[in-house]
Amino acid sequence: MSSEGAPAPSPGMLLVLSAPSGAGKTTLAHRYRERHPDAAFSVSVTTRAPRGEERDGVDYHFVTAERFQSLVAEGAFAEWAEVHGRCYGTLRSAVDEALRRGRVAIFDIDVQGGAQLKAAYPREACTVFVLPPDAAELEHRLRGRETDAEDVIRRRLAAARVEIAHGLSSYEYVVVNDVLDEACERVAAIVRHARAELAGRVDPEAAAIAARCRRGVASTGAW
Repeated sequence: MSSEGAPAPSPGMLLVLSAPSGAGKTTLAHRYRERHPDAAFSVSVTTRAPRGEERDGVDYHFVTAERFQSLVAEGAFAEWAEVHGRCYGTLRSAVDEALRRGRVAIFDIDVQGGAQLKAAYPREACTVFVLPPDAAELEHRLRGRETDAEDVIRRRLAAARVEIAHGLSSYEYVVVNDVLDEACERVAAIVRHARAELAGRVDPEAAAIAARCRRGVASTGAW
C-alpha cells in the first residue's frame, strides 16, 4: 500500500499480440489501447519507406538499412526481423522506458518477434496468440478484404497454418476472436492478471479468466 491506504500502482508490462493475418489482432490491439489510458503502442524501427500519411516517430522510426544494421551491432534491439526484404525492430530503450513508467507497451508482431521479446523479458512479457474461430472464417475474412490477388490469399493461408502451429505451441495464452467485445474482455483480464502477478497480488476474477485462456487449456474450436 502507498500513502493514505491507496493501492500501489500496477507495474509496467509488455502485451505481445500475435496472430495469422485476418485474425483481427490489430483491431484487438487498438480496442485495448482506446480503453486503457496507461497503454501505448510500441513504435518500431523499420527500413521501409513511409506509406500514405505515416509519420516518422509516430507510426514508425524510419531509418536507412545502414543505420538499422548499426543498431543491430550495438545490441539496441529487444527484437528484430527481416520481412519481405525490409527490417523491423523494437528498441530496447523504448521497452525499458515503458516498464520504468509503469505502462503497458502493446506489440502487434509476428511469433518470431514475440519469442525474442519473451526471451529478453521473461517476467514482463505476456504473450497472447489470437485465433479466428476456424479456418473457414479466416479464409472468409481474407477474401472479404477484396484487396489481395488469389495467389496472395493462398500464401497468407499457408503462412497462417505455420504461424498458428508456432503460436499454439509456445504462447502463454490463446484468445479466439469470435465476438470482438468478448475477445477484448479476455485480453484485458489477461493483462490485469499478469500485472497483479508482477506486483505480488491476486485479482481473482482476472485470474479465473486468464486460466481459461492458458495454452493447453483454452478452447480453440476447430483448430
